[in-house]
Amino acid sequence: MDLQLKGKKVLITGGSKGIGLAVAAAYAAEGALPILVSRDAANLAKGKELIESKYQVACQTVELDLGAPQSAEALFAKVGNVDILINNAGAIPGGTLADIQEDRWRQAWELKLFGYINLTRVYLAAMEKQGSGIIGNIIGMAGAAPRAEYVCGVTANAALMAFTQAVGATSHKNNVRVFGINPSPTRSDRMEMMMKNNAKNKLGDESRWTELTSKLPFGRMTEPDEIANLTVFCSSPLCGYLSGSVINVDGGQMFAPV
Repeated sequence: MDLQLKGKKVLITGGSKGIGLAVAAAYAAEGALPILVSRDAANLAKGKELIESKYQVACQTVELDLGAPQSAEALFAKVGNVDILINNAGAIPGGTLADIQEDRWRQAWELKLFGYINLTRVYLAAMEKQGSGIIGNIIGMAGAAPRAEYVCGVTANAALMAFTQAVGATSHKNNVRVFGINPSPTRSDRMEMMMKNNAKNKLGDESRWTELTSKLPFGRMTEPDEIANLTVFCSSPLCGYLSGSVINVDGGQMFAPV
């Protein structure tokens, strides 16, 4: 199936590993030109090498902390306008309200919540001016299925869901689509660390973390490629009526009997 994305410039934040790198690879497989943004220069170099060697497309990288003031404007000045923006960067810690102090809470939100908002503000204006564009927000199921042990992420994700719906409800007037995807726990080093912490709190032994994943739908976590493939399809012309929607990808877990 041709997703009609060949030659499209795609900016992917948090693009050096995990879901972000999987998204970049999926776009590259369609002939699009990924631009990876991350704070980690070493991982950016590895991601660029992987994509260019496997897919024979140009891959640009930008080392930048998107939680820093004026970082959205700095990124736009460096990269310019793109056809597709995928907001994916974020590292919100697990923990209850008592576990996360205000300074850590605000630090996490600067990257995930305000990072998405600020980049959308900058790129939406440019896309509306050119009369076309796509913005995809990789958010997280915690916003739709809140739980106390991830309260900082729950609150940020819920805000980003509403943000995506509100912006996407009017962006179509200028031929710009804005959508969101809520992945459930997705296989990554960071998710393994969070699962180990949950296992320590719930089971008293972090080495038993795989017992928690075995209770998930299909007996496993979501794979990064599954989120990547959905992201690419949703941003393609084949899904051209999608805007203002947030898609939950949790295997039906939210509605499963306890």
